[in-house]
Amino acid sequence: MPDFRLPTRAGAAIEDAMLFDLPSPEILYDALLARDERYDGRVFVCVTTTGIFCRLSCPARKPKFENCRFHDSAAACIERGFRPCLRCRPLTSMIGEDPVLARLLTALEAEPERRWTEADVAALGLDPSTVRRSFRRNFGITFLEMARHARIRAGMQALKTEGRVIDAQVSAGFDSPSAFREAVARLLGCAPAALRGEARLRIDWIGTPLGPMVAVTDEHALHLLEFVERKALASELKALVAASPGGLQVGRFTMTDRVEAELERFFAGRDARFTVPISQPGSAFAQAVWAALREIPAGETRSYGAIADALGRPSAVRAVARANGANRIAVVVPCHRVIGADGSLTGYGGGLWRKQRLIELERGYLEIAATRRAALEPSVTPP
Repeated sequence: MPDFRLPTRAGAAIEDAMLFDLPSPEILYDALLARDERYDGRVFVCVTTTGIFCRLSCPARKPKFENCRFHDSAAACIERGFRPCLRCRPLTSMIGEDPVLARLLTALEAEPERRWTEADVAALGLDPSTVRRSFRRNFGITFLEMARHARIRAGMQALKTEGRVIDAQVSAGFDSPSAFREAVARLLGCAPAALRGEARLRIDWIGTPLGPMVAVTDEHALHLLEFVERKALASELKALVAASPGGLQVGRFTMTDRVEAELERFFAGRDARFTVPISQPGSAFAQAVWAALREIPAGETRSYGAIADALGRPSAVRAVARANGANRIAVVVPCHRVIGADGSLTGYGGGLWRKQRLIELERGYLEIAATRRAALEPSVTPP
C-alpha cells in the first residue's frame, strides 16, 4: 500500500516521524498506559478534554481512550490547537543538544502571551533565518507560527468557554481589547463580540497536515471550510453571516466533528469520500459546477474547458473558473482538482503549494484502486 503521508519541508527529525507507520489507536493507548518511552519523539497523544499534547511516557494521570488522538508530529498537534504539556515537555524532548531551540522554547514557556516577532528573536542575539530553518527541521513549523497558533487559539477557546471578550483577550496575551479585536477581525472578518451568544452558525478550527482550517456549520450542514490563510476568508464570512439570520458564534455542532473525522480519514489515506451535508448558496450554474467538481474521482484532474464541455456550455470556460474560485468549501468540494488546459496548476485560494500537495496525496488513491482491480481480476493460466 502506498505511503499517503504528505511530503514536508522539514528535515530529518520530521522525515523520520513521517516514515513511521503509526500502530492502531488501541496499541498506542496501551503504550500510553505503560508509559512506553520507545515512542518518544515519534508519537504524541492529544487529549481533547484538556487541550494538551504529551509524550506517551508522560507521568501524568492517563486520559480515557475516547479522549485521545494520536499524531506522528508535534506540528500536527499544535496545528490542531493543542498546547504542549508542562510536565513531560514534548517539544524539549525533541531538540537534543540544540541550545537555540532550547532557549526559545524556554522563552516561549515563560511568556506564552508575548506577541513574538523576528525582531524579538534578533534581540536575543539569534539569527531569524537560522531559527526559522531549525524550527521547521525539528517541528515542521516556524517559531513564530508556533507562538501565533497558541495565542489566537487561546483567545478563541476563551470566547468559547468564558464568553467575555476581556477574558479571551487576556488568555490570548494581547495588550489591549483593540489589539485582540484587530487580530480576530483580520483573520475572520468580524469583531470577537460578534462571535458570542446563541447563534445559528458556529465557527471553529480544524487542524490538518496542510495547516489549520476554519469550519462553519449549523445543526444540519457544513457552510464553509477554508484554510486560514485564504485572503478571501474574511469577506466570505461576512457574506455568509449577512445571508444567514441568527449570527455566528465560536463553537461547534456535531457537523463540525463529522467533517473533522472525514478530513482526518482523507489525509490519512483511508477514504477520499465526503458524506457531510453541505450548504453553499449560488446560481444554478455555480451549483452545477460545484456538483461537477465532486464527481471528479480522487487522483484525477480536469481542465476548466473539460468541465464546461461536460455541462454542455463549451464557451463558458471563464464562468466555470469564476464558480471554481467562488467555492468556499475547500477539499470537500474539490476545486483543487481543476488545472489549466496545458496541465499547469492554476490559482488556488489556499495556495498553489497546497494544491500540489493535495493532488499528490490523491494519486495514492488511484494506486489503491488499481491494486484492488488487479486483485479482483481472475488470473489466467496459460494452456
